[in-house]
Amino acid sequence: MPTTTLRLLAAIALALASATALAQTAAPAKAGTKPASTAKPDVAGKLAAAQPEAADETPARIERQHIAYVVQADGSYTEQRESALKVLQAPAIERAKHESISYSASIQTLDVTEAYTLKADGRRVAVPKSNFQVETNEGRAGGGPAFSDIATTSLVFPDVEVGDTVVVNYTLTGKQPMFDRQFSVLDSVSAHSYQGDLKVRIDTPASLWSQNRTFGAMKQVRDETVGDRHIVEWTYQNRAPLKDMRKDYSVYKMEDFPGYAFSTFRSYGEIAKAYGERALPKAAPTPRVRKLADEIAAGKKDQREVAKALYEWVSTNIQYAGNCIGLGAVVPRDQDFVLDNRIGDCKDHATLLQALLAAKDVPATQALINAGSVYQLPDIPVASSVNHVLNYLPGLDLYVDATAKGIPFGDLAWAVAGKPVLRVDHPELKAATAPQSSTRNRQRMVTHMTVQEDGSVKGKVEVELDGQPAIETRAGLRELREKDAQEMIKKFFGTGGLSADGSFTQDDPKALLDKHRYSAQFEVKQMLPVPGAFAIGPVFFNPMPVSMFVTPAQYEDNVYQGDGICIGGSSEEIYRIEFPATMKVIAVPPNVRLESDGSSYEAQYTLKGNVLEARRVIVDASQGPVCTQAFNRSYQQFAKKVLPNLKAQLVYQ
Repeated sequence: MPTTTLRLLAAIALALASATALAQTAAPAKAGTKPASTAKPDVAGKLAAAQPEAADETPARIERQHIAYVVQADGSYTEQRESALKVLQAPAIERAKHESISYSASIQTLDVTEAYTLKADGRRVAVPKSNFQVETNEGRAGGGPAFSDIATTSLVFPDVEVGDTVVVNYTLTGKQPMFDRQFSVLDSVSAHSYQGDLKVRIDTPASLWSQNRTFGAMKQVRDETVGDRHIVEWTYQNRAPLKDMRKDYSVYKMEDFPGYAFSTFRSYGEIAKAYGERALPKAAPTPRVRKLADEIAAGKKDQREVAKALYEWVSTNIQYAGNCIGLGAVVPRDQDFVLDNRIGDCKDHATLLQALLAAKDVPATQALINAGSVYQLPDIPVASSVNHVLNYLPGLDLYVDATAKGIPFGDLAWAVAGKPVLRVDHPELKAATAPQSSTRNRQRMVTHMTVQEDGSVKGKVEVELDGQPAIETRAGLRELREKDAQEMIKKFFGTGGLSADGSFTQDDPKALLDKHRYSAQFEVKQMLPVPGAFAIGPVFFNPMPVSMFVTPAQYEDNVYQGDGICIGGSSEEIYRIEFPATMKVIAVPPNVRLESDGSSYEAQYTLKGNVLEARRVIVDASQGPVCTQAFNRSYQQFAKKVLPNLKAQLVYQ
């Protein structure tokens, strides 16, 4: 199924959020993968927050962005940024008033040289020091400065009105490099947003080998050596942007947008090697780790069973905190520190797991990957292109990610499946994680409903899940308390103004498995109007209904302007709806069978007296994680043919 704003997992999460919120369940702690923090001011974010569809109706525009890097021989650098954002419409005022600058507090210092509101009449209203606020990680949930050194300085611009421009100019000075004698940077802007004057300058020692490239309409205006310095400059302007017809950016390729890349790395292998030189010494098992590994894997001999036990221990016992890969965040913490605090970032998870595996003679290494929307690494090797760390077990030919909580051993979260990796043990090897198999994503739902004369309904729902929907459902219901489960039926139907009672049961969700079952029995008073009609569909919370697979039918025909994430699977719904003898069913949806590029939909509706039996099955043959524009458009047309059958109503009187 091609995705836009509604993804398969987002729909699952929404269903689970509804169920757990209704049950007043505390949401389980989730540890995600965090991209490296950047020091950019949120100019683009301010613009996007109030951006309407038409490019010429933007409520604010970027008049100026000047960026300059001065790199030292050891790879450390200063970064100077100046931006000017002009407010054109009132909706942009609130966002324009606020600026945030994030940086690595341990190895960078921030100097805001200018920050002011430029009034339409030319007056400057400086941001007073009282409007500066510095937030460190000490005040944030999930760990203090020991887990993340990212600090954020926030500014509030005074007296901002339509026609004014907010200007900020600051410098970040680094005390040490991310990697010794290496520097790399990669950035792009939207081709559909106003850019009055974008200038980028990079000044490096001529002794450092480097390569660079521009993308789109970005122009190189300088590339020369002056004395012992190498200077590169680029410019870009877009003062008449066209409307962006693309809505799906789930797959992002940097080269498709105006931008630039600069790197002293000759290959991605050099990035993996540089990371490994600092990270791998931390993975040597300590006596404490050896003892712990013996305890966790006690009685297990098979390599896979040993690895599974160690993986599950790290995944369930070490919580996530910090920033995975970034300036000031490329060396894992000591094993004792992570074990004492039971918390760490992705490097710490991967390093501790590697140490535990080594203690039991299970070969393992680490691998770098992009956990965002990048499925093809840019040609120019830049360290920020990889922002997450996981493990590779060569003896099992298996990638595992203990940072992504709730994932069974042998599986990966969708965000890191089917992507290129940089293996630390073989830096130059072209390798990738396995894509998720769409055939594993399956749901089967059986619903029995008995309608009373007054429209009240008694019924039962049974749901069986496999693959990713099962994993996500287990994660969402893992912390559901017994007393909340008992109230779930009442509160679920209560949100619709209905009075209901019943029970909810499920498999024990604690185990990390890719299968799950749950069921609900319910009695709902006056649920249906008499006489009346309704479209047949799930009556209780449902992670992967048939209707979810046809959401692309609701999008505009031109929504697919590029490649996008696609996640296949199948959903089967079986209904038995019994009406009382005093009622008569006068219309049922038509039977139908449809096929397209391997995907299919079949629906059968059989009326036997006052009992309707229905079965509908949709099979989505999308082979992800990335589908082409042509495939997504074809699937959308298939979904549009299915949708009328799902909307067809059962009519009774």
